[in-house]
Amino acid sequence: MTLENERTVPEPVRAINPIIYQYNRPVLFYVLATAIPWACWFLAAYLSHLPAQTPLVLLSTLLLSVAGLCAPIVVVIALIWRKPALQADILSRLAWPWRSHWFLIVCAWLLLPASLLLAQAISLIFGYDIDQFQLRDGYTYSAGLMPVWVTLAGAAVIEELAWHSYGTDTLIRRMNVFNASMLFTVVWALWHVPLAFIEGYYHSEVVETGVLHTLNFPVSMVAFVILMNWLYFRCGRSILVPIIFHLSANFSAEMFMTHPDAKLIQTGLLLVLSVVVVLRERTLFF
Repeated sequence: MTLENERTVPEPVRAINPIIYQYNRPVLFYVLATAIPWACWFLAAYLSHLPAQTPLVLLSTLLLSVAGLCAPIVVVIALIWRKPALQADILSRLAWPWRSHWFLIVCAWLLLPASLLLAQAISLIFGYDIDQFQLRDGYTYSAGLMPVWVTLAGAAVIEELAWHSYGTDTLIRRMNVFNASMLFTVVWALWHVPLAFIEGYYHSEVVETGVLHTLNFPVSMVAFVILMNWLYFRCGRSILVPIIFHLSANFSAEMFMTHPDAKLIQTGLLLVLSVVVVLRERTLFF
């Protein structure tokens, strides 16, 4: 790596591993990783609203949904196909990082469910029902032919295998971690948009709850991405840590009889925490 190239990578990140500079196709990655899912998911949305939901239509909707979800990983594979150094780097970051980062890994597991429980407790002050703490029997949405628990687990694993194998690192080549996190939040929010049109899917259910709760989804992503990237870089760019964080978020959101307004409170709590983290970790983020 030349001295000029090194200067394009933020110092704290370069200190972790200078190979980050080789993740050098940000525009191509994000254009393809967004355009392909949009094409698949908007077609799936059209099929999901057809009057006759035949087995063929349901299967086609499912296949298109899965294809859109997997598209970013396919893009990553194509971009690293002839780059052994990047392949080795990604494989090394799939190793379990428990011994040296146990506290942060515990945070990855517990931060989201703990913040949700705290938000529910705060909601009681405003008159919301204590029944929120009961475990949910079933799920708040359907996923067509796919079991909901498979979508919860699959989305977390498949997304983070793309976003934190290539997507995040390709942004921090030319911007600091905070700006990269904000840009990724915008892209990720837009990436989810077609899912709001697929009948019965989680995002369409969120839209039906109203404007405030719909806006809460992208706003919550700001805190989600900041906290996830904090854990990611402080755990040596381990891909498994964002996967754990995302899994914890998905399943905790469906675990309790949470009132939608409690999720607004949770977003507020996570935003406050993310501000604290950014201030305490100024060297990493800026």
